[in-house]
Amino acid sequence: MIDLKNAIRTIPDYPKPGVQFRDITTLLGDARTFRRAVDELVQPWAGLKIDKIAGIEARGFIIGGAVAHQLSTGFIPIRKKGKLPHQTVRVTYSLEYGLDEMEMHSDAVLAGERVILVDDLIATGGTATAAVKLLRSIGAEVLAACFIVDLPALGGVQRLRDMGVPVRTLVGFEGH
Repeated sequence: MIDLKNAIRTIPDYPKPGVQFRDITTLLGDARTFRRAVDELVQPWAGLKIDKIAGIEARGFIIGGAVAHQLSTGFIPIRKKGKLPHQTVRVTYSLEYGLDEMEMHSDAVLAGERVILVDDLIATGGTATAAVKLLRSIGAEVLAACFIVDLPALGGVQRLRDMGVPVRTLVGFEGH
């Protein structure tokens, strides 16, 4: 049995003292472990009508692209402001140190399309809840959100559930 949790490297005091950074690049670097993670993220949705996978910059592009491929769906990149070349829709959201903005192409999803949001990790849920608001603002039906790593003490999963979004995570780490 492949142990996903042990495939994730922990880097202490990054990006600041007291933070335990959960680095999935070690998981991505092992073909069997990466495949297992994608398979486990996909499993609940196999056979359902899903139109698009939305991935949050940057590791969400890697995971989301693999999930989209596995489910034979389209992929929507959700990026930081100013990174997309065509007409965009944007949302502003709060971070612990201020505000940030993310955007997607205004024609990336059609009203009523069924979308799953994917990223590598959920902590406070600020970025993920903003992405759900962004997708919903142009009419997407957000079926679920999927993450490899959950930091349950920070409450992000519950914030998404409070928005009516089912959440799938594969491993949890206590602390920050």
